[in-house]
Amino acid sequence: MDADLDTLATALYVEADDLLKAYPEHVPPRPRIGIMPRISDAELITLAVMQALLGFTSEARWLRYARRSFCTMFPYLPGQSGYNKRLRRLGPAMNWLIGMLGQRSGICSDDVWIVDSTPVECARSRDTVKRSDLAGWAEYGYCASHSRYFWGLRLHLVCTLHGLPVGYALTGAKADERQIFLDVLAGTPTMAAVREDGQKQTVIADKNYFGHNFEATLEKAGLELLRPARKGEKPRAASRFFKPLRQIIESINDTLKGQLDLEQHGGRKPDGVITRITQRLLAMTAAIWHNDRIGQAIRRSLTAYDH
Repeated sequence: MDADLDTLATALYVEADDLLKAYPEHVPPRPRIGIMPRISDAELITLAVMQALLGFTSEARWLRYARRSFCTMFPYLPGQSGYNKRLRRLGPAMNWLIGMLGQRSGICSDDVWIVDSTPVECARSRDTVKRSDLAGWAEYGYCASHSRYFWGLRLHLVCTLHGLPVGYALTGAKADERQIFLDVLAGTPTMAAVREDGQKQTVIADKNYFGHNFEATLEKAGLELLRPARKGEKPRAASRFFKPLRQIIESINDTLKGQLDLEQHGGRKPDGVITRITQRLLAMTAAIWHNDRIGQAIRRSLTAYDH
């Protein structure tokens, strides 16, 4: 198998089609009487992943490009409105496929997780903030790594050292990272399945993931937390490993923002933002899953698929 976009799209379509047929409860319900869609759910999900990998943030431009370049793979393509509506309805299915593809890769049982949050800016002008449908969910927050304030959301991501997402949440900019991580831990079946194996699970985080009660909860759940010492604390164990391993999560966030255009999502309503973020996470998961299948040395490399 080659590392190119056509091969990835074919493999993803076959896998997604088989999974959605085997688990029809994850497919959006349709009325028994009516016109059958001319493009299947698996085809539409594959099309959405290709859009994210090729860096098209505009759905209209993407559909025009796809009609010229992929007419043999997709004989029928919907209009922009139909594409957008179908994709929003498939948001939960794409979220489910992230976990299923992760389980089918050979790196899902990694005994080290990295957790962090990254800003997802949604607006800059004050007028846009006032009239945005995201108000009440999106809010002002501070990004320490860039020393700036922003208005938007935070993507809380738990992944393996290879960058494979194992759990995530999208919250307001001021949400407590520790509580969100506990919620993701409790609400993600794939994370629970790994811990049921009885193996030692290590979580690497930054210094914001602190607190006696928080660490006690993780220890009770079978997780060992490694983080840098905060100001005034005694040096913590394994601190020499933090710098290179923390760089991994920064590079993963850079992949999401630099190659998959995480902050150029273009969503104006909550369901639209959620769908577009899920679309990008599925694209990264699909690339890692495919690279693992074909034996690529660097699982998170998207270079072969972005042109």
